[in-house]
Amino acid sequence: MVASEQAIVTATQLDTLCINTIRTLAIDAVQQANSGHPGAPMGLAPVAYCLWQQFLRYDPADPTWMNRDRFVLSNGHASMLLYATLYLAGVREVGDSGEVLKELAVPLEEIKRFRQLGSRTPGHPESHITTGVETTTGPLGQGVGNSLGMAIGAKWLAANFNRPGFEIFNYNIYAMCSDGDLMEGIGGEAASLAGHLKLSNLCWMYDHNHVTLDGPASWSFSEDVATRFIGYGWNVTRVHDANDLEMLARAFDVFQSTTDRPTLIIIDSHIGYGSPHKQDTNAAHGEPLGEEEVRLTKKFYGWPEDAKFLVPEGVREHFQEGVGKRGRELRAQWKRMFTEYADKHPELADRLHRMQRLQLPDEWDKNLPTFPADPKGLATRESSGKVLNVIAQNIPWLIGGSADLATSNKTTLKDAGDFEAGNYAGRNLHFGVREHVMAASVNGLAVSGIRAFGATFFNFSDYMRPSIRLAALMEAPSIFIFTHDSIGLGEDGPTHQPIEQLASLRAMPNLIVLRPADANEVVEAWKIIAQLKHEPVALVLTRQPVPTFDRSKYSAASGLSKGAYVLADAPNAKPQVILMGTGSEVSLCVEAYEKLKAEGIQARVVSMPSWEIFEQQDAAYKANVLPPSVNPRVSVEMAATFGWERYVGPKGRMIGMHRFGASAPLKDLLKFFGFTADAVVAEARKAIADASR
Repeated sequence: MVASEQAIVTATQLDTLCINTIRTLAIDAVQQANSGHPGAPMGLAPVAYCLWQQFLRYDPADPTWMNRDRFVLSNGHASMLLYATLYLAGVREVGDSGEVLKELAVPLEEIKRFRQLGSRTPGHPESHITTGVETTTGPLGQGVGNSLGMAIGAKWLAANFNRPGFEIFNYNIYAMCSDGDLMEGIGGEAASLAGHLKLSNLCWMYDHNHVTLDGPASWSFSEDVATRFIGYGWNVTRVHDANDLEMLARAFDVFQSTTDRPTLIIIDSHIGYGSPHKQDTNAAHGEPLGEEEVRLTKKFYGWPEDAKFLVPEGVREHFQEGVGKRGRELRAQWKRMFTEYADKHPELADRLHRMQRLQLPDEWDKNLPTFPADPKGLATRESSGKVLNVIAQNIPWLIGGSADLATSNKTTLKDAGDFEAGNYAGRNLHFGVREHVMAASVNGLAVSGIRAFGATFFNFSDYMRPSIRLAALMEAPSIFIFTHDSIGLGEDGPTHQPIEQLASLRAMPNLIVLRPADANEVVEAWKIIAQLKHEPVALVLTRQPVPTFDRSKYSAASGLSKGAYVLADAPNAKPQVILMGTGSEVSLCVEAYEKLKAEGIQARVVSMPSWEIFEQQDAAYKANVLPPSVNPRVSVEMAATFGWERYVGPKGRMIGMHRFGASAPLKDLLKFFGFTADAVVAEARKAIADASR
């Protein structure tokens, strides 16, 4: 055998050694935790290895590099595949201030702590916990949905920041997905829109392993995936054996040479591939293999049967010579180019610097409108649209769109262009009737450093809830705009009238819900939204006009920054009753306040646009707004009353919805459901009477 042949054999053996290291780390971690999914990491280890070692534009020494390729594990139950790869590739930890540290993001000790309390290796990948995890995944379909937003973001960045001779952005997004991701409706939405937009920087690797948790995939899934994706406008290629590194490399080459559409690589694999004994049982059903099967599997791999968490000599070094060396050289070239770019285009470079650090431009809040008092007023969706356009002029990287309702949601950015196939510089995104993937895309944009919003009717927040939840979990500053926020939308009826949505979203940890009462509260709401860095927000707006309060008579709208504030008060701040509400119902409280004052009853009106922000205030402030000594209280909100108990107390009264809405003109609905100033006055009297007993 000649030396060159010997070298080929050695390289092949080293490839196999690295792949089996990924596999056995996954097996051992799952076994030690007695929990998890070993099968997918075992079957997909060659795919991850080939991608990272040969193709991924990624420097483990700087996982925040702006032009890095993104790897998304949509089938998040295969988390040990990602953790093992991050460890072997030597990906560094990033500190809270964004600095790259010397320590590994996922050291071997953390792999040994897989699925344990406080570890960096939770059961499904979480981006705010583990450096190198680009976005939080697990609920199937969410990862591919996020990957769409990332691909949109990459195209938008390239169109807006690249200049002749300076290709600052040309990164790709690789998403690994499963049968489950493609069964979920959000996967179809993402694929449809990606094909329509011709996102050639997007590659999905479909693990076609014929198995679901219930059993054979054929029990529930028999469609021709290739034909479906060709119909979506994707380039489709196939690798018939997940262990064939040469064919995998050829498929990635096909993706990188395809410039007019996204690519789907269908990869035939055997879940738990390796052991001939139990390929499709425990491994497929999300359970540890068991000690005996672990030994048999390791024997099949030619691995020491009793070794645990073994990383053979040369494996990590091989990764350093692959992804490590290539990524280091690519980043160094890019950094030299960016230095020259910053000299020639300092404004753009500063913009990118701020985006990377979640900082705002100087004077980001300039020219914000102040709305004059107006008893007729305007809908908060209208005032929001006006404010949004000013904010967008001040923050050039604020982009977004609507699920086919931009005209109703008032979210069109004037003179900002449309993001569309072949023209990726526009800031108006058109998601079509795809609420699920709109929300996931907003998250993908947010983790790409772009401030993004998605909008629809409030009732359809139900379609977006999984993505809103993940935004809150991963601490992404996603912006969700909801209009038509109550029965106030009128004739469309109960199918479109939200009832329980406010209570539902308020129950979600780390989500800010804002329901401003008038146009000037809308301005203050957007000031808060612009400055959020680690919380998503739901901005809830009316379709119907609401009065713009006379702020010379009532308190300043800046009180919104505290979540709740005293809008109108009794003499000497000693009310007999407190009227509290949010959104359009605050005007009913103000009207009732004036009626009560005419009767000699001293009331206080509290506008409570955000419970979450109010709860962040200190006890003294909260007691000042809602004095514990004042028991007569009335809440007014055109929604389920669930949750208001904490504010009205045991002797308070709640005016709200106790059933679904109805189809009728607004004035008829308000009278029918009791949302009138007279009804508020009557409840205030009852609350005072109840408290005196």
